[in-house]
Amino acid sequence: IQWLQASPRTSAEPKKPMNFLFFLVDDLGWADLGCYGSRFHETPNIDRLCVSGMQFNYGYAACPVCSPTRASILTGRHPVRLDITDWIPGQIPNRTKGEKFQQVKDRDSLGLSEVTLAESLGRQGYQTFFAGKWHLGSEGSWPTDHGFEINRGGWDVGSPRGGFFSPWQNPNLESGPTGESLTLRLGQETADFIEEHKDQPFLAYLSFYTVHGPIQTTQALWKKYRDKAEKAGLSKERFLFDRRLNVRQVQDCPIYAGMIELMDDAIGTVLHKLDVLGLEEKTIICFTSDNGGVSSGDAYATSNLPLRGGKGRQWEGGIREPFYLKAPGITQPGSTCATPVSGIDWYPTLLDLCGIESPKEQAVDGVSLVPLLKSKKIEDRPLYWHYPHYGNQ
Repeated sequence: IQWLQASPRTSAEPKKPMNFLFFLVDDLGWADLGCYGSRFHETPNIDRLCVSGMQFNYGYAACPVCSPTRASILTGRHPVRLDITDWIPGQIPNRTKGEKFQQVKDRDSLGLSEVTLAESLGRQGYQTFFAGKWHLGSEGSWPTDHGFEINRGGWDVGSPRGGFFSPWQNPNLESGPTGESLTLRLGQETADFIEEHKDQPFLAYLSFYTVHGPIQTTQALWKKYRDKAEKAGLSKERFLFDRRLNVRQVQDCPIYAGMIELMDDAIGTVLHKLDVLGLEEKTIICFTSDNGGVSSGDAYATSNLPLRGGKGRQWEGGIREPFYLKAPGITQPGSTCATPVSGIDWYPTLLDLCGIESPKEQAVDGVSLVPLLKSKKIEDRPLYWHYPHYGNQ
């Protein structure tokens, strides 16, 4: 599935509020995309998207694990302020042997008093849609409780119950035909929402379950990347022991590569829909991940080199992310930015882009990146990470 570039729209057409399309990939590492240097994974749709706006070379997640980062993206607030500092519900306390410190007990849901991006845009008449992984609380704290009018697949869990191919077990997304890809289904659900709401300003928030474990792909894609890895020559040194666990040193996992290709195809489906509907020039597109790639623990699926570590570790490999934004009329195609930015900045940036002030009842820790999008500067500031927990990486 390829994204087709449309012709520019004429200036005589009346201006309407910009739409927002947000892609959030689960556990995608900084080095996992072609546009960020991967020579093994194939991501043609994302690569074309990446060169059409601004790529941030030092974009960071707010936390080395998922739930805190996800909450920060939606609120612009630091995980500590949200009292969500670990994935929900977090590591079982007695699982870590010989621990020296007592783990912090944090919240197991996003507070209902938090004003999310969906709520802020909804107040301005935006149609709001969520698809995929939520992982910010049980029923009563699902997407529809936090400003999203439509929810396709968001609920308690952080990995897909039943796997990535139908039938799956999800109370908010019925299974399709046997063997249907969950990843492609979520892309199609998002494209369908855009089709149905093309005449209204919208927020379409596609939060993939992939590339989180269990790592699964099709037989055909597994064979494609297995053959590619063998042709390139298999490395004899795949892992290096670092502190407590082995850490993957090379990208050559054919199952993981197949997952990434399916994710890229799903994104291509959504971008193609924008193109067909003539919405590409009035849609702001964001792309990022919630933490580093899984190089240790779980499936040891990828390498984040030259960055150290990965998901769950507070080295660069655990917190540095693909971080990309296209704002038509503001960002220059192919532009890059070397200023360090954080997931807490998405919320104030998107509100700024549509002229909405941050809610006065809520302190926001992030800053608007709009000056950077215009090749200007923002004030120097420190970025903080606080992970007072033992993890499974």
